[in-house]
Amino acid sequence: MDALLVLLAALALGGLVFLPWMRRRRAVQHTRQGLVAASDPLAGYGFVPLEELDVRLPGPDPELDAALAEMRRTHDWRPAAELLRSTGDDWERRWQRVQTLAGAAAFELAAGGTEPGGGHRTGGIWLRTWRSEAPKDPGGAQTHAQFLVLQALRDPGSQDFRMILEEARTVCREAALLAPGSPIPYITELAVARGLGERAADHEELWSTVVQRAPQHMGAHLAALPYWSQKWHGSRKEAEAFAERAAAGAPAGTLLPALPLFAVYEHLPEANMVRGLYQSAVVERAIEGAHFALREAPADHPMAPHVRHLLVWFLVRAERYAEAMEQLRLVDGHVGAVPWSYGSRPAAEYAAYRALAIAGWERSGGTSASLPPEQP
Repeated sequence: MDALLVLLAALALGGLVFLPWMRRRRAVQHTRQGLVAASDPLAGYGFVPLEELDVRLPGPDPELDAALAEMRRTHDWRPAAELLRSTGDDWERRWQRVQTLAGAAAFELAAGGTEPGGGHRTGGIWLRTWRSEAPKDPGGAQTHAQFLVLQALRDPGSQDFRMILEEARTVCREAALLAPGSPIPYITELAVARGLGERAADHEELWSTVVQRAPQHMGAHLAALPYWSQKWHGSRKEAEAFAERAAAGAPAGTLLPALPLFAVYEHLPEANMVRGLYQSAVVERAIEGAHFALREAPADHPMAPHVRHLLVWFLVRAERYAEAMEQLRLVDGHVGAVPWSYGSRPAAEYAAYRALAIAGWERSGGTSASLPPEQP
């Protein structure tokens, strides 16, 4: 039940995490065939069994786990409010936690159905009560805005889609007034602007507001990237240009050099007919950018697991199994990230790629004993 409680958060963010990544790909489907071993992490490697993989987040967050457990037990909003207060202006971590809390409310609503008089936009009991009893709490407003975005994006074809997004924008602006220096409401509003099809000039104005407050925010860049993608309002060229500009201008210690890897992933062909695509110069350059970002950024960067999970996917595809094993050892246990969250069974998707990595590693002569010591 713990893993299911905030499944929508995993689908939204990749635990981004992540609202930018709402579409599922067919690219991982081939791994489901003939991979019974995916459910067995293989003795000796210390990997977490399939049934114990946590689909909520890309990496561990004990404080968030404790807050969610207390909220499930008591249906009280105060653990969530205290968690966000204690997070302060750690904007990357706060963004991830807001998304997960909103996902918890969305899952609760989806699991329980719409309550009489509650309406489809009110969320879980604790979120409704939070907004009612502490209307000036910026954490409650931020969570509410993100919840509304999740509700809208569940069914973009709904008659209520635009209405819910307009309401989300209103709540975003309320949240911005309650915490003037916070980038969080504006990052949420990026998804609103994308869904409503705002003009590029308006999106740029909103983006400038975000970067004034958090110029190196990896989650914000991942939220902005889809607007420029071919799926939404741009093109592959525009999305890659956005990612390359961010990577090139990034100061040392940020994860932005990994952004081109996400842009490449977002524009991969649905059916790959090109042999060696994952050994191409474009993909190799994006992989190396991600490796560089992880080496330079703090080991405990909240967004680092998102980068590591996508690296696993690319490294397995590129048959760079030793490198994939290094990343697996650092993220194993949590699977709430792109690309696993695209599928209906994130844990199984991840476990399938893990099995491929292990098989490739062992074909090249590797064993669990020969893995190098873990390096962050």
